[in-house]
Amino acid sequence: MRLFNIKPVYAHCDLPCGVYDPAQARLEALSVYEILKRYNNLDEHDKTRAIVIKEERAELVKHHLMVLWADYFKPEHLKKYPDLHTKFWLAIKQASTCKRHLDPAEGKKLVDQVDEIAKIFWETNKA
Repeated sequence: MRLFNIKPVYAHCDLPCGVYDPAQARLEALSVYEILKRYNNLDEHDKTRAIVIKEERAELVKHHLMVLWADYFKPEHLKKYPDLHTKFWLAIKQASTCKRHLDPAEGKKLVDQVDEIAKIFWETNKA
């Protein structure tokens, strides 16, 4: 390393872009919730489409939460919010629950869990 005068670089993600926002997860969670609220009033063709879209959106919630969990949050955040891992784990599990169910209450629960994580994100984000 000295030969090339290379200094180690430390980043919290795969590419140190620093651009994170829980809004992506929230938007997808809201989509899941709204689909679940409207499902019973749809015709059969639209019900099939709604299920496909709901499952895609729930999977995107999981993806966006996992990126925040793995790439944004650092050990100092966990010291301040010791239940952070549990909040993420439960929200990701809730997204999976929404894939299996048609109850709007499950979608609302997902939105609420994402909102809890977003609150912590904004409390820790200095940007």
